[in-house]
Amino acid sequence: MKTVTVSIVTPDGPAYDSEVTMVVTKTVSGEMGVLPGHIPMVAPLAVGAVKLKKQDGSTDYVAVSGGFIEIRPDKVSILAPSAESAASIDVARAKEALKRAEGRLQSKQDDIDFKRAEFALKRALNRINVHEGNI
Repeated sequence: MKTVTVSIVTPDGPAYDSEVTMVVTKTVSGEMGVLPGHIPMVAPLAVGAVKLKKQDGSTDYVAVSGGFIEIRPDKVSILAPSAESAASIDVARAKEALKRAEGRLQSKQDDIDFKRAEFALKRALNRINVHEGNI
């Protein structure tokens, strides 16, 4: 079975590096599946999960908070501001961030940055969903 090398990199360093048979991710224009031999392209990513199907039939999940995906026939590179594998997500911290973001969005104060609060809400929900397997 053919494979493609996948590297997920953040400003803090590598977050994932492995051979997989398929990559499924959410771009700003919709969901995209990548198989070995895919045509070269670059696309902006939305906040979402990256699903990585491995040769042994297992699947890895990584929560990303946007970024870019670069696809070549034999390699997929994802550059993201942050990325966490499902197993390494601190759910308690994500739930606290969700509560804070919801509180900011419900606040009637004028000095609240609603775009930033919405982004924080999306990131927290994504992290919780990836950890719990609700993808």
